[in-house]
Amino acid sequence: MDGMTTSGVLYLFGSAAPPVFDIARVVQDARARGFDVCLGLTPTAARWLAPQLAELERLTGHPVRSEYKMPGEPDVWPKADVIAVAPATFNTINAWALGITRDFVVGVIAEGIGKSIPMVAMPCVNAAYVRHRQFERSVAELRLMGVRVLYGEGGFVPNQPGRGKPKEYPWHLILDAAQEAAGAK
Repeated sequence: MDGMTTSGVLYLFGSAAPPVFDIARVVQDARARGFDVCLGLTPTAARWLAPQLAELERLTGHPVRSEYKMPGEPDVWPKADVIAVAPATFNTINAWALGITRDFVVGVIAEGIGKSIPMVAMPCVNAAYVRHRQFERSVAELRLMGVRVLYGEGGFVPNQPGRGKPKEYPWHLILDAAQEAAGAK
């Protein structure tokens, strides 16, 4: 990291919600805060960002991952000091809380609970999704498991369907929370 003091290794995991298109800027911000960033994406987010993947790998200095490695293959990332999950979609939040680990990102964060890795998450869901009863249950369950979920006051506040403002997604909040969590280890 060019002799910079480090805040540690940040696994930044993004789901397929419109703010994920700003992930390169977020990686740069995280690096400026001293993090060694490893970027993981859900399969749909990886497809959305396919034209940027080479640049994202250059920015992070690590492979961008969206799939499980093969058994016996070495880990290509250093161990995480903190994990930030943003934007976290309805699907990612629910799969994580329920332990449905079909995707690499959800598998790592589900296991991260058992490994006691500090984790922060910020949803990106519309107001129609949050009316589904499972969403609130999932947020509550993740909080009970020690995940800091930035949702509601002081975090992400849902918009009406079709009225999202991806450029206003509060990325600084997730990076602030990741820094706090890394420092509190």
